[in-house]
Amino acid sequence: MWTPAARVQLARGTISYSSCLTDAEWSASAAFMPASGQTGRPRQWPMPLITDAFLYVLRTGCA
Repeated sequence: MWTPAARVQLARGTISYSSCLTDAEWSASAAFMPASGQTGRPRQWPMPLITDAFLYVLRTGCA
């Protein structure tokens, strides 16, 4: 039953899936990601979200 105590206990915060990177993991790997370019179209999606999507596909084999 969704009581206030159960909501606190089962809350996942901002992480959507268990495979998503935590803030600490992202800050450690962010140095290896390409910087946003000064020319061209701006990125539509943030790099942590794109990285989570790649890792999800690699872990599950789902496309």
